[in-house]
Amino acid sequence: MTRTDRLYALMEELRAVAPRPVTVPVLARRLEVSERTVQRDLKALAETGAPVYSATGRGGGWSVDPAMTLPPIGFTPGEALAVAAALAAAEGSAPFADGIRGAMRKIAASLSGQALVEAHELAAQIVALPSRLDPTVRGAVEWALTRREVLSLSYLDAGGRTSEREVEPAGLLAAEGRWYLVAWCRLRRAPRGFRLDRIRAAAPTGQAAPRRELADLLGSAATGAVTPAVLDSLAP
Repeated sequence: MTRTDRLYALMEELRAVAPRPVTVPVLARRLEVSERTVQRDLKALAETGAPVYSATGRGGGWSVDPAMTLPPIGFTPGEALAVAAALAAAEGSAPFADGIRGAMRKIAASLSGQALVEAHELAAQIVALPSRLDPTVRGAVEWALTRREVLSLSYLDAGGRTSEREVEPAGLLAAEGRWYLVAWCRLRRAPRGFRLDRIRAAAPTGQAAPRRELADLLGSAATGAVTPAVLDSLAP
């Protein structure tokens, strides 16, 4: 069993009984390795952000939060390369990009043989210009969207004028390689699209935002906008 296989097996052992903990001796016996190896692997999983944690005291051991992890996903080599290329293009410039490097490490760990060779060749053929999107701004937008909070922002418009606004986020629009926050602008009392790389500063206010339908706010401003086909499988 390779180390990658062992890490996957270790996660599956923890997931199978979660949230109940499993002791290191039990894990070592099931995986047929030493307790020291299990300890080292658990530490490696924790360092990569896997939701594993130790519990002390009687009945202690290691456990995984079932709500914070997904079962393993089996990619074909072609799917893995396609996802790798898409992640490389999105890193730093797309919303919710912070998880990209972790996702890429997991995809790389799942590859072997010719697929791994092709992935290495692909990596050598992709370059990108640095993103102009402030990661602090991106994080604030992500927070406000997922928690439905009013967002305070400083925005630089196409004419070079800066304004301070409070907006009620409704969703995101991707258009011609750029990302826009679609929101109800309290200053203008109307729907507006804010180009993410023109937002100079942003911070959630902690105030709950009313639910607004993205399609209603888009109106005629984005005629023909549709949910990307790649997201169809996530539709309710």
